[in-house]
Amino acid sequence: MLRNDVAILDIGSASLTVVVGSRGVNNTFNIKAKGEADYAGFQNGEFLEPEEVKMAVGLALSNAEIEYGSKIDRLYVGVPGEFAYVIPKDVAINFNRKRKIGEVELKALYKSGNTFKNNPTHTCINQSPVYFTLDDGRRVINPRGSISSSLKGFISYVMAENNFIDFFDSIFGSFSVHCDGYISASLAEMLYLFDPSVRDRYAIMVDCGYITTSVMLGRGDALLYLSSFSVGGGYITGDLAECLKISFSEAESLKRKVVLSWDASESDTYEVAGREFISPYSAIATNQIVEDRLTMIANYITKSLAMCKFDFPDYIPIYLTGGGLNYLKGAKEMLARKLGRKVEFIGPNLPHMSRPDYSSEFGLLDTALAFEEGQNNIILR
Repeated sequence: MLRNDVAILDIGSASLTVVVGSRGVNNTFNIKAKGEADYAGFQNGEFLEPEEVKMAVGLALSNAEIEYGSKIDRLYVGVPGEFAYVIPKDVAINFNRKRKIGEVELKALYKSGNTFKNNPTHTCINQSPVYFTLDDGRRVINPRGSISSSLKGFISYVMAENNFIDFFDSIFGSFSVHCDGYISASLAEMLYLFDPSVRDRYAIMVDCGYITTSVMLGRGDALLYLSSFSVGGGYITGDLAECLKISFSEAESLKRKVVLSWDASESDTYEVAGREFISPYSAIATNQIVEDRLTMIANYITKSLAMCKFDFPDYIPIYLTGGGLNYLKGAKEMLARKLGRKVEFIGPNLPHMSRPDYSSEFGLLDTALAFEEGQNNIILR
């Protein structure tokens, strides 16, 4: 791989994606290659067909290498929310005299709070600050250059399942690929999608994928809270297929025609083209099936936020990302009514690639590039 290029593996609940890129102008990327492979995904923290994951990783790598024109020998790996949790904690260190705070002092602070070396089930993969406090009591976002005899920080540590890490380490070993580090996909999305001024006031984001959904609260450069549940946009497709007795592909086509704001009459239908003819489906019945599943997703989001121990303002919106619901017309408005909060879609601020289903891969690429460039030290290797 070329010197300034970075590769990431984004592990979605329906597909695996390898992206190779470098930093572009005006916070854009130069995408050198992209390879994808569909697979069965994961549910409740377990891969549904683990024996096929290696094949999917190999296919995604191969597809990316063909486009890149060279072997991909190292990459960063995104850890989905279902395989991780966060531990925010107060950390403090004292110096023998006043000194200018720099990278050495910051690393010492992070290290003093990383007491997870002997955790039998999880490994700390990322560390990032919510805020720092100096010896005069001032709370700052960036203490670099400040003079202080002590440094305190409210630091968030992301823990990933050892089984997940061991599983992918073994896969990469068989392909002679080195893993440069594991990155929380949720943290990467939060850092990439939100301006620091927004994060400093708290940000709530819900990443709804095909099979799984993650709910997160961010502040500063960190995640304060992360929770996941195994229900996503694919469940809506499954409901339509089961209730209407149609194929999964027809149900997916039908879902993309749904308009939840439509005040349909008994005679109104959605029409879906099959192999031989066009089939009509009751708009009222279809919308009700979709609304029932959306109500369940909203209830899970409400329960997830209720378990968060941090108080956040009632007025801040919930930002919705991921590929599970962004194609569903009216989903944002319906979720807002169910959740009692304003709901907005959020995706990358990139030309031609602004859809929410790109959030994870570009968040991971941005975080990995920033780490390589020395702009952050959140990744533990």
